[in-house]
Amino acid sequence: MNPYRDLPAERFWRKAVAGVPPFAVDPGPRDAFRIARTDRVATAGSCFAQRVSQALARGGFRYHVTEGAPEGMGEAEASARQYGTFSARYGNLYGPRQFVQLFDRAFGAFEPQLKAWQREDGRFVDPFRPTIEPDGFADAAAVIEARENHLARVRTLFESLDVLVVTLGLTEGWRCRADGAALSLAPGVAGGQFDPHEVAFVNAGTAEVIADMTGFLDRLWSVNAGARVILTVSPVPLIATYRNQHVLVANAHSKAVLRAAAGELCEGGDPRLVYFPSYEIITSHTNGGRYYEEDQRSIAEAGVAHVMRAFMASFSPASAETPVSHAVQASEAEFAGTAGVVCDEETIERSLV
Repeated sequence: MNPYRDLPAERFWRKAVAGVPPFAVDPGPRDAFRIARTDRVATAGSCFAQRVSQALARGGFRYHVTEGAPEGMGEAEASARQYGTFSARYGNLYGPRQFVQLFDRAFGAFEPQLKAWQREDGRFVDPFRPTIEPDGFADAAAVIEARENHLARVRTLFESLDVLVVTLGLTEGWRCRADGAALSLAPGVAGGQFDPHEVAFVNAGTAEVIADMTGFLDRLWSVNAGARVILTVSPVPLIATYRNQHVLVANAHSKAVLRAAAGELCEGGDPRLVYFPSYEIITSHTNGGRYYEEDQRSIAEAGVAHVMRAFMASFSPASAETPVSHAVQASEAEFAGTAGVVCDEETIERSLV
């Protein structure tokens, strides 16, 4: 008996990929938990997590924010100061070590020695979220006060969320030599002064990523046992690498480590944890690069739409039910729209034949 004979179509490349229009490929999990419209859904992670949070809000999910803009603040200012960008104003959390330490800082288990960075304009910023205040703070004391208020909101977030969408972005990063505090940016980029005696460059391996994410999940479930977690890998490439190699190679290494770690974590059998393949949907060669903008890094809106269609089909299938012909036409239009930028160049080449 051939063991492959009775497997479902999704297990075969010809049936599930080659035989399906690129915009209709759906590799999302079908046996995952469901998300109700009343569930409090939070997001955290890299840049792509912001696109997910925006799409969740547009899709009618209950996007859970515990650190909202003060009453009376205009939309433009709130956006500039990153209110609502994530569920709390923690900025980008690129690597798993940042998740662990954010939890520990919020619950009083870790207090980094580093308190504030001063910018060239004399203003101060929070080293652990250096871009959340464009105008900076007047002094280090103001940074500390704002951080204490922020961490209180983070505690509330972890204790109250129903679903957390985590987007892993980078393995590269910087840590303080004194106590291992993980930074989202190197000193000297958005504040502070770079001193190799004070900070060290790190590039986490698979084992470290798994250990850090396991530590974070254990902590989260210790205060919120019912929390469900969707783990993804960001399809946004590294903007730069500090390693002595081409950024394309460094990016491939980083994403491979994160993807391998995420897969191993989610194969542990805990029904509260599931992997969602946003990375695979965006980066698949079957899309011909159409899901990236001209900079080959930013994700096009059609790519986000494809990810969210698959997301809805996996976690809220009732919400994803639309007439097939309408769904196909909409998806085809989105895909063709992004293809236009690339195909214009093909038109020039054809005109020279």
